[in-house]
Amino acid sequence: IGWQDYVANGTTSGTSGQSKRLEAINIQLDGVSGGIEYRTHVQDIGWQDWVQDDALSGTSGQSKRLEAIQIRLTGEATSLYDVYYRVHAQNIGWMDWAKNGESAGTAGYSYRLEAIEIVLVKKGDPAPGPTANRFVEPGVLNPIGDTVSYKTHVQDIGWMDYVSNGITAGTCGQSKRMEAIQIKLQNMAGGIE
Repeated sequence: IGWQDYVANGTTSGTSGQSKRLEAINIQLDGVSGGIEYRTHVQDIGWQDWVQDDALSGTSGQSKRLEAIQIRLTGEATSLYDVYYRVHAQNIGWMDWAKNGESAGTAGYSYRLEAIEIVLVKKGDPAPGPTANRFVEPGVLNPIGDTVSYKTHVQDIGWMDYVSNGITAGTCGQSKRMEAIQIKLQNMAGGIE
């Protein structure tokens, strides 16, 4: 596809259901004092340095996927707004909202980002949606609060790491059978059968 047109105010940029990776992103503020900074976690590279105000983050022409992103406001905008963003990740789908420099996406899974939504919210106003499962990495339970966690034993792989609160456990599109599952509650009374 290459570069898509600019979209604004929470409109989806990227694709869904087409298995296409995001490779680079440009972000700018319109009609807001201050600036915006962002950096991406890129396949084979890791976290790149912060760039700002419509500079390119990621790569172009190298066929490398974005796996995670951080976005934060600068200058006057920081006192007026929170920036919220969420990503559509391979094998997971839409993840929850991150804000003000938090990581959104995955690390250690080699999952591509396929789409992103970004929105400005007045400082202190509620988030546009859930914020718990915005970023996952192997061996780290997310979030720390009340959660249900589960792991699966998968053909040719064995036991995979625990995931939580609606994140996909197992594999998709690999024709591997799930052979066992373990489920547990974290930080709450009661049990699960």
